[in-house]
Amino acid sequence: MIISSTQAGGEALDTQPHPVLNVGATLGEGPVWVARDAALWFVDIKEKRIHRFDPQLGVARSWDAPAQPGWIVPSDDGPFTVGLQTGVHRFDPASGSFALLHAPEADRPGNRLNDATVDPAGRLWFGSMDDGEEADSGYFYRLHRGQLVESGLPAVSITNGPAVSPDGSLLYHTDTLGRQIWRTCIGADGALHDTALFAEIEDGAGYPDGPTVDAEGCLWTGLFGGWAVRRYDPAGRLMTQVRFPVANVTKIAFGGPDLSVAYATTARKGLTKQQLVEQPLAGDLFAFDPGVCGQTPYVAAI
Repeated sequence: MIISSTQAGGEALDTQPHPVLNVGATLGEGPVWVARDAALWFVDIKEKRIHRFDPQLGVARSWDAPAQPGWIVPSDDGPFTVGLQTGVHRFDPASGSFALLHAPEADRPGNRLNDATVDPAGRLWFGSMDDGEEADSGYFYRLHRGQLVESGLPAVSITNGPAVSPDGSLLYHTDTLGRQIWRTCIGADGALHDTALFAEIEDGAGYPDGPTVDAEGCLWTGLFGGWAVRRYDPAGRLMTQVRFPVANVTKIAFGGPDLSVAYATTARKGLTKQQLVEQPLAGDLFAFDPGVCGQTPYVAAI
């Protein structure tokens, strides 16, 4: 299947990933399609930048953040909610201002917030991690209508995700250094129970990075150092692997008018000078045809 192009230049989009924005991110992450803008938002964690890409015009705009941003999501009060190293902030693109809402780990200055998603109920789920990528100091949190709760999931060094099933009943969360993706049931009140291993990435295939769940309930994960993204069915069986021309694929998001385009953030972080020469597209934003549509992106009820 070929998708009609939504990018500048009129190129058709196919199943092979190709760059749509030359951004050269040190650590591109957290892509999210924002329907009200008809645009893709994402962050460059290490360069402390927030990016907005308009695929129809093929142009981007960027903002500086006061600390490392792990994620950005639209919120129900109009602006955005952003996870910085210093805590959860409200971000207003019109003024470029940030206002602190919650500092869940003010006592852990070596930690930072890393990835997030919003479930059908408007609950914001996000994780933290050790910025040095060594200590098991990363936790998952839930934020909903002013109430911030620690999830109770075990601490790991690098959290990724979470991602949520289409019906909102399952939370997928990643232990990146452990190469494991876990699945946990979400109760009606948001409490978690019945955690089980969903998938494990074999040695040599890279590390599972940001997960995303499509409209059919299948999970996609970026593979940092693995040159690919993978799709797993709801039982945790590998279905598809899409190869990239760069090693560090961090996360995908479904976008476009019908959510049928997969956008992928990538990273230059950890690559040697020689590897950067061999991977000139590292850190760029890619797009490809996933052959499936994504879920409707939800707005956080902050």
